Amino acid sequence: MAGFELSGLSASFGGTRVVGPLSLAIRPGEQVALVGKSGAGKSTLIRLVHEEVNRHTSLVPQELGLVNALPVFHNVFMGQLDRHSVWYNTVTLIKPFAEDKKAIRALLTELDMPEKLWTPAAALSGGQRQRVAIARAMYRKAELLLADEPVSALDGPMAHLVMRRLKQHFPTSLIALHDVELALAYCTRIVGIQDGQVALDESSDKLTASDIVSLY
Repeated sequence: MAGFELSGLSASFGGTRVVGPLSLAIRPGEQVALVGKSGAGKSTLIRLVHEEVNRHTSLVPQELGLVNALPVFHNVFMGQLDRHSVWYNTVTLIKPFAEDKKAIRALLTELDMPEKLWTPAAALSGGQRQRVAIARAMYRKAELLLADEPVSALDGPMAHLVMRRLKQHFPTSLIALHDVELALAYCTRIVGIQDGQVALDESSDKLTASDIVSLY
């Protein structure tokens, strides 16, 4: 499956409803931006969708989930941990196979950081850490991308480069974005979240930035 159709999505914290109940459907080939102010429920909605369809997704969580003590190579390799035997993964921890090194270096080259292959994650900048989490998602090669503010720590040119790469690697995606211009430029559909509900759902080519800013 590349798309999905979910209904009755909801989440509460401390007895307070923060998302839903709402329905969300994404068709194969759609690249959907989740927009809205901080605290509107975008991150929670990404998490709810991931819980429902996680085996079919590549995930870039906002907290990234990197292992600081491991180098970039092993953090990216984790995208395919569940596709190999325990033996294979154990050997890779000690002496990685040439094929995996080649594939991961190629992804890092796409993201303009091939020289960081053996750098410990703890030594990376915030933007570099985001790109490692993105490379891990690409390495997983799922048809559906779920990403929560994947370019928030990147400057303009690098943010555009990463969004282009995500669009190339994932035909179907749901990406929470704070940058309205990036959402309009790289996504085919905009879903606006306000107070945990869908307040806007429209094709990108029918919207301008001014149509979206009211959600903030």
